[in-house]
Parts: sequence; structure tokens; C-alpha cells
Amino acid sequence: MDNWDEIRTAYQVARLGTVSGAASVLGVHHATVIRHIDSLEGRLGEKLFQRHARGYTATEAGRDLLSVAQVTEDQFMQLANRIKGHGETVTGELVVTAISNFGGFLTGSLVKFQQEHPGLVVRLLTGLRLFRLDYGEAHIALRAGAAPSEPDYVVQPFLKIPTAMYASRSYAEKFGLPQSEADLKDHCFVGSDEAETRAPFYLWLNANVPADKIVYRITEATSNVLAIRAGAGLGFLQSDLCRLGQQRGHGYPRCRRSPRGHGRC
Repeated sequence: MDNWDEIRTAYQVARLGTVSGAASVLGVHHATVIRHIDSLEGRLGEKLFQRHARGYTATEAGRDLLSVAQVTEDQFMQLANRIKGHGETVTGELVVTAISNFGGFLTGSLVKFQQEHPGLVVRLLTGLRLFRLDYGEAHIALRAGAAPSEPDYVVQPFLKIPTAMYASRSYAEKFGLPQSEADLKDHCFVGSDEAETRAPFYLWLNANVPADKIVYRITEATSNVLAIRAGAGLGFLQSDLCRLGQQRGHGYPRCRRSPRGHGRC
């Protein structure tokens, strides 16, 4: 593993899925990419890719290499950015990760910070993947729930997001609304399909509602909204977004609260 060029080539092929894409990113001929892959597989004695008509698909060994190479390349980039920095000038890349529905809360602050430091490139990575700060995968992570326990993390609160349980009008008219926690067992719910969710409201739901009553499980915020609107069951939504009718174009419904604290969409 003494040839970083070959490892970097394999990383780009695994990331992009094609030889031509990797060649374009690396600025080399596609024959060079193929030669690097063949050489690396020969020295490792293991196939890194399955070749097919549409491109290259990483094998299990290829995925392992992709994971290691990604962290290594990120660390090289961080090192280069630190070396290029001068004094108090903030330059290079700032990598921020957040779950998808947090992107809107971050954008204003990130744009303002980037404008104060024109030499800075901001990368906002949203999604369900939990990027590891200790591996150099990101510089800042915005997550919901309890503070992480890693001793090297610097943790600060960013904002509180009001969240409440809502139901569609059709669901409320057909099944009514729970009047107490004792009524929860008689209702259906929309919940998270993530086994290790950190969201406090999903933790509460899992602790207080029978598993067989969480009948519709999602991994993405927009799907959650759509399922609740369609009447799949009761579910949690961000209260401020429900109150804003202009958010309807983003999949958020107009909602009003019922007198007992539940909302109807």
C-alpha cells in the first residue's frame, strides 16, 4: 500500500462508478485509471470492483478501501488547508453536516460566516449518515437529541425546534384524537425506521407506544410529512413549519392546533 496514486484512483472509481469519471476528476487518461486499478488489485490479491456495462461497482473489499481512502483524503485536505492558512485568515473548506431538515436553520448563519471570510468554501452535507468528526469527515455536526459522549468533542447548543404531534383531518375525523397517554395504544403512528435515532420525540414515541402501533416508518422528513397528511397515523412535525402556510410548497401542510395540544393538518 505504498502507492497513494493508485489508492486515490480506486477511491475515485468507487465514488463515481466509472473509469471516465475518475479520469476526469484526476486529470489523467482513462487507461491510467485502469492500469492503477489492475495494479492495486494484483498487489492486494483481491477484486475491488465488479465490472459491468454501466461502469464499476465496488466489492466489499472496494467499499472498505473507499471508507479508508475517503478519511485519508479528507485529512490530507485539512492538512493542506492548515498549511496554506495565514495568521487569523479563515480559508480552505468548512465541512458542516446536518440531518436533511436542519439545512434551512443553518443556511443563514453559514452564508454570513462565508461572507465574512471570502476565502472560505462551505460544504453543507445533509442526510442520515452520521459523519465522524474524530475521523476528519466533517468539522461541525448539527444533530438532534442528547449531547454526544465523545470526550474530544466541543458541544454547544445551537437552537431549539418546537415539535408537536399532529394528525390529518381525515385521520382525526375517522379515529378521533387521543385525550391522554392511555389512549395512545388505540391509535396508529408514523415513526422513524432508524434503529439508533437520537431525536427526542422518536425516543419518546418508542418508549410510550407499542411497536405494532408504529405502522408507518420513515427515514426522511418529507416522507414523514406526506405520510401524516395522507392519514397514515399520528406523527411529530416541526410546529413552526406547520404554522407557515408558505412552506406548503416544500411539503409542509397548513396546520392548526386542537384545544388539547394536538395538531390537525
